[in-house]
Amino acid sequence: MLKRLYISNYALIEELDVSFPGSLTVITGETGAGKSIFLEALGLALGNRADAGSLQNKAKKCVIEAEFEAKNYDLSDFFVKNGLDFENLVILRREINGEGKSRSFINDSPVNLTVLKEIADSLIDVHSQHQTLLLNQTKISTTTDRFFCRNNT
Repeated sequence: MLKRLYISNYALIEELDVSFPGSLTVITGETGAGKSIFLEALGLALGNRADAGSLQNKAKKCVIEAEFEAKNYDLSDFFVKNGLDFENLVILRREINGEGKSRSFINDSPVNLTVLKEIADSLIDVHSQHQTLLLNQTKISTTTDRFFCRNNT
């Protein structure tokens, strides 16, 4: 569960530190309020592609940290496999320099981007606008019928 997000030197954000005390967080706001920038920064902490063009000040590095409470997740095998110490609080951090080169960390241990993405997939689900759409009933029935007819023969 995401507990905290820290953003420094990203897009329009000079520095932001937000805590999420509950178990469900919904981000809403007017057009242009910064929701997309906020989610893009979170995406960087989760392993999305870094771009130097997103830095507010290219003379300083961008730092994004996402802090997760992981006590209810079975991540011990992941930590053992990757030579990391398991803790109930998992901090994913990305640092991006002015040239667009990035470094990734899990609990202050350097990791490659593949490892960062692997743990991120276990820690959070992000649902954005238009990302989850309901198909109309006819389309659902047709798709379901085709699936079961093909698999029952």
